[in-house]
Amino acid sequence: MGEKMADKVMRIMKNPDNIRNIAICAHIDHGKTTFSDNLLAGAGMMSEELAGKQLALDFHADEQARGITIDSASVSMVHNFSGIEYLINLIDTPGHVDFGGDVTRAMRAVDGAVVLCCAVEGIMPQTETVLRQALKERVKPILFINKVDRLMKELKLTPEMMQERFMKIIASVNRLITNIAEEGYGSKWQVNVQDGSVCFGSAFHNWALSIDYMQKKGISFKNIIDAYENNTWKELGKKAPLHEVVLNVVIKHHPNPTIAQKYRIPKIWHGDPESPLGKGLMSCDPNGPLAFVVIKVVVDPQAGEIAAGRMYSGTIKKGMPIYMNIKKTSLRAQQIYIYNGAKREIVDNVPCGNIIGLGGLKDAYPGETITDQEDEPFEKITHIFEPVITKSIEAKRPSDLPELAKILVQVSKEDPSIQIEMNKETGEYLISGMGELHLEIIENRIRDNKHLEVLTSAPIVVYRETVTKPSGQSFEGKSPNKHNKLYFKVEPLSPEIMTAIKAGKVPEGRIKKKDEELWRVLEEAGMDSKETRKVKEVFNGNMLVDGTRGIVHIGEVIEMIMDMYEDVMKAGSIAREPCTGVKVTIVDMKLHEDAIHRGPAQFYPAVRLGIRGAMNLSRPLLFEPVQTMRFEAPIEYMGEISKLIANKRGQLLDMQQEGETVIVIGKLPVGEMFGLSSELRSATGGRGISSLIDQNFEKLPEELQHKIIQQIRNRKGLKAETEESE
Repeated sequence: MGEKMADKVMRIMKNPDNIRNIAICAHIDHGKTTFSDNLLAGAGMMSEELAGKQLALDFHADEQARGITIDSASVSMVHNFSGIEYLINLIDTPGHVDFGGDVTRAMRAVDGAVVLCCAVEGIMPQTETVLRQALKERVKPILFINKVDRLMKELKLTPEMMQERFMKIIASVNRLITNIAEEGYGSKWQVNVQDGSVCFGSAFHNWALSIDYMQKKGISFKNIIDAYENNTWKELGKKAPLHEVVLNVVIKHHPNPTIAQKYRIPKIWHGDPESPLGKGLMSCDPNGPLAFVVIKVVVDPQAGEIAAGRMYSGTIKKGMPIYMNIKKTSLRAQQIYIYNGAKREIVDNVPCGNIIGLGGLKDAYPGETITDQEDEPFEKITHIFEPVITKSIEAKRPSDLPELAKILVQVSKEDPSIQIEMNKETGEYLISGMGELHLEIIENRIRDNKHLEVLTSAPIVVYRETVTKPSGQSFEGKSPNKHNKLYFKVEPLSPEIMTAIKAGKVPEGRIKKKDEELWRVLEEAGMDSKETRKVKEVFNGNMLVDGTRGIVHIGEVIEMIMDMYEDVMKAGSIAREPCTGVKVTIVDMKLHEDAIHRGPAQFYPAVRLGIRGAMNLSRPLLFEPVQTMRFEAPIEYMGEISKLIANKRGQLLDMQQEGETVIVIGKLPVGEMFGLSSELRSATGGRGISSLIDQNFEKLPEELQHKIIQQIRNRKGLKAETEESE
């Protein structure tokens, strides 16, 4: 009897040299899930007839119904290359920008990315975003140009024109890699037809070609064109099967875990490389200390919570004691799973270098680092875009409230790019997401769950608060018992420091120890060298500096100050919206001698009043989320698109004609964009499409500041006017 697939996977798992961890990523509708289906069919995990139709890695009903991937999905398969068996751990990721958080998390677990690009559409905004996400985590890209059949069947291009199109796409991808990658990686990771790191083909018709394969099998591009002209293209899947060509390229061009971890670990883990864990991580040592990073949590009705993630060091065994570093909890590893297609197989132990599932991790969130004892966790997974749209959600029947709370916790585990908070004034829950579709999907999943009846509000835009000038004098915050006084100054962070935080050069979080690297980056961004030593915390793009000297009891109260500083940065002084670009300095403090008079009940109000008061002296303003959008439509709708952008308080940045199509780049405030997709459809007779290029926050026009602030304050049940003493 033949060896079972799970046994085969387990056997190869023990040899990291024969493992490749890869993700498939691309713009929406460029063919990722069809591509994954063909790889699964090639590995014997599903029938070839169903490949491309079954959408094996789109598990949810709403993914199948909408024809888009919403959740990333993992699968392990075996591929034979030059007589050696290799284990390919693959993650299929979403293409829609609203689900980009899943792509970012998947990149933490893999060492290589197959970037799909449509031969007809070429490079699209989301292609750039997924490349940015991959290169940020030092994941090596290779390129697959998909839908080549359309160039022959629909566009009727000659071989020369097709070659020209391929070269244009390859040049664009290489330009992006050069611009985005860190120094030293841009030139090293260029994709190239000659070395075989570029393949092209049709996932729908299940064929692919690379230079190596063409030379080895004696297939020329002319054979492909002839096959389409003579309608014998079905044979291409036998002559040049997609899975064989692509996986050969993956094995040749993507690194194994031992090689990849040497250069990836210094980027994503900031602990001591000479410590036992540091050495285990750098060498991918199966006998080293344990290190497992959670990238996704799925709630299974039978098995409970299953955390999928990457083993970076050590070997995990069923029943062994483990430690969750962010949650600060000790527990035992219950079930260990390997992914066999859409099925999970339970195993007893798995060495490092693999993507696995772990059962029984109570309250684990993506980004959690699991070790065998308390140690340095991996760098926090940061998403390229932030949630900008919020809806309130409440249970129709009060008796359903506990059930709704439970489901919302589950939803935020499965998709951490959704933010959930409870509005204490109104008792409703607020869910914030990347866009209208993102919130709609979450809403449907909440309703599917136990068929809860919920009420949701119209979408609300999430603004940001910032300050525009230094507060000048310091502002005093007094504790309720009048025994403690704290003095704060507030000023805007410099654009250079903001850029360094956004680029990830300045890590977010509390600074506990001497950090030479952080000091160097801040000094390069123009901060005074003495002041860099006093930075206590970087939180959501804001900074806390301890400017005090000789305060005896500061060590006992600094954690409380940081707690409340975070609280104020989540809800600023003018509209209780999150803050950005705010630098808070503790100038001085007068503390009571007796610790009993310095408890949280005294300190929290003093810090809150002091920081908010200082912010009100610094001319606070609202910033609104603005999205740079790309619109495409037939040339005759050019006027309609410009009118649409103008009507939405937008700014037209660029307009270009490509053949019969017009491409318009515009910048639009998110607050004006509700219903944009349906308006675009009606303005262009259903022939216009839009996609997101970039998102940032810009100053809300002066004439709208007062109106929007009052609207937000009314909605949140705050007093109509802002008060310095709040």
